[in-house]
Amino acid sequence: MPHPTPLTSFAAGARDTLPMLIGAAPFGVIFGALVAAGQLALWQGQFMSLGVYAGASQFIAIGLLATQAGMLVIWMATFIVNLRHMLYAATLLPHISHLPGRWRWLLGFLLTDETFAVMNAYYLKHAHTPHGHWYFLGSGLAMYGNWQLWTLVGLLFGVAFPKLQTLGLDFAMVATFIAIVVPQLFRKPQLAAAIAAGACAWLLRDLPYKTGLMAATTAGVAVGLASSHWLARLRAARSHA
Repeated sequence: MPHPTPLTSFAAGARDTLPMLIGAAPFGVIFGALVAAGQLALWQGQFMSLGVYAGASQFIAIGLLATQAGMLVIWMATFIVNLRHMLYAATLLPHISHLPGRWRWLLGFLLTDETFAVMNAYYLKHAHTPHGHWYFLGSGLAMYGNWQLWTLVGLLFGVAFPKLQTLGLDFAMVATFIAIVVPQLFRKPQLAAAIAAGACAWLLRDLPYKTGLMAATTAGVAVGLASSHWLARLRAARSHA
């Protein structure tokens, strides 16, 4: 059942995000270590985590800065990678559209892949709970604080151990994304969308500036919608048979 008060909802959101915090920790350490080994000052790396708060985009930005890419290229590349957040927002918007703007802006800033996975599962069970936004806030702030902490750890240890980013810690994030995606594949449209997006991402992996990811996202959405419509028409035809 939904949690009865804002405080219990907030605490439950933070608690239910704990597995995601563990998976994101090595990712934050690697980012901090890359900053420490690169051209940015340590405070700039921490400020990027505080203000940008988008792991994949931060990694892309660091890589492009290392190649002396222009700011327009960096902005466009990170924009393309972050377009997936529009899909997340569209999915969750019906549950928070009644909130005032200050809530929507705050929750939008805190929305990440991990928080979306937690919130999507929550709203599937509690679609009309009055304190869902407090659960959302607890999950989002837990992830935000976790990212800041492990960025700082990576910055400090990256100075002491310059090869820290080569230890293979990035596999933890792969495992985390597997844990996010697999539980969503309980229906045929989701499974078809995942297969289409995965195949497209692999085939277009060599496109510049990660544009293959956006193409894969588009393909996944198109296949998922087409599968949903086809199944709905099939059920309708059977009901009239």
